[in-house]
Amino acid sequence: MVLHRPLLGKTHLLLHRHLRYFSQSAAALVLPYDPEAPLTYLPEFPKPDPSETITAIPRSESGKKICAHERKAGRVPSIVFEQKDGQHGGNKRLISVQTKQIKKLVAQMGSSFFLSRLFDLHVKPTFDSDDIVENVRVLPRKIHMNAATEAILNVTFIRAPSDALLKVEVPLVFRGEDVSPGLRKGAYLNIIKKTVKYLCPADIIPPYIDVDLSEMDAGEKLVMGDLNVHPALKLLQSKDEPILKIMGARVSEVKKAK
Repeated sequence: MVLHRPLLGKTHLLLHRHLRYFSQSAAALVLPYDPEAPLTYLPEFPKPDPSETITAIPRSESGKKICAHERKAGRVPSIVFEQKDGQHGGNKRLISVQTKQIKKLVAQMGSSFFLSRLFDLHVKPTFDSDDIVENVRVLPRKIHMNAATEAILNVTFIRAPSDALLKVEVPLVFRGEDVSPGLRKGAYLNIIKKTVKYLCPADIIPPYIDVDLSEMDAGEKLVMGDLNVHPALKLLQSKDEPILKIMGARVSEVKKAK
């Protein structure tokens, strides 16, 4: 599920109008993370809200019956592991999280925004305990939902220490549709991609990327290389892959105009 957020009041500088493409080679010079020069969010880019805490308890066994029992008890069977190179896992811990908490977070954010957000994970002996077995920053990697009921079946988390480089599907937020010259002329917006994959240093994972439509005219398109992002982010898809197009007026609308 990908959330297409409504327009917000303040518009950020989003893209280079003259096709000044993001340079993957330049980004490679920034990566990997240098502890002597810590990366930080830049003021011109979206910054996440203060991190929230997800509470979990250890789970010693896995399997269909165990997972079914966890769900019946109001818990979501989950896993947390390492993924420092952005792909390979290790140091796996079986856990369970509270269904009501995950359901609330996903409902508030939308699943794609939930999957690009860092959380503090507190693993406790029991949910009511004051003792913490593990306190670690994590990024939700996958969320499995029932296709018919949208019930949350399981969640996978990856540990996100400052030196980690993580592959993230960053959601796009589209703004300026109400003032776009092309859309005001009767053209329509064809959104092709709602997320873009980047390799991100864990300390500067963007919660979303702003996409400004306010100056786009009919016939224009936006590609992944046009997006304006933190220079330390490395695009993992083709820079020429289209994100959206401002298409000509629909046939039905042209007939109405006549």
